Order: sequence, then structure tokens, then C-alpha cells
Amino acid sequence: MANSKQAAKRARQNDKRRLHNMAMRSKVRTYIKKVIAAVDAGDKDAATSAFKTAQPLIDAMVNKKILHKNKAARHKSRLIKSIQAL
Repeated sequence: MANSKQAAKRARQNDKRRLHNMAMRSKVRTYIKKVIAAVDAGDKDAATSAFKTAQPLIDAMVNKKILHKNKAARHKSRLIKSIQAL
């Protein structure tokens, strides 16, 4: 429990940011899953279009420091490889 006004405000801000970051991270995961589902279905056109919508979102999360840049690069690399394997 916070002992001062500023600590209480900090706790409120942290909770608010945590919830927002969780939602953004979940959104990225959903878009990645859409690409993977299209790859599993064997639909290269759908997979590439899903990747084109997912890639800017992943990069935006890196800029907002919600995802680490290496993790984002790893995801993008693996998605591209799986699409090219079709």
C-alpha cells in the first residue's frame, strides 16, 4: 500500500499503463496468430496480407517499448520464413 500521495498516484499510473500494455501485447499476438493460421491453411496470399498488417503493428510496439526490438525482429523473421516456405 502506498504511504504518500505521490506513491498512490504512481501506483494508479502503473496499473493503468500495465493494463494498456497488456492490451497492446495481446493485440500483437492476435495479429501474429492470424498470419500463422493463414500459413497453416496453406494460403500464401492471405498470409502475406496478414503479415503486411501485422508488421507495422509490431514495429509500433517496439517504438512504444512494449516489445523488445530483438523479439519483434525474431517474430517478423520467423513469419517471413514460414510464408516463403509455402
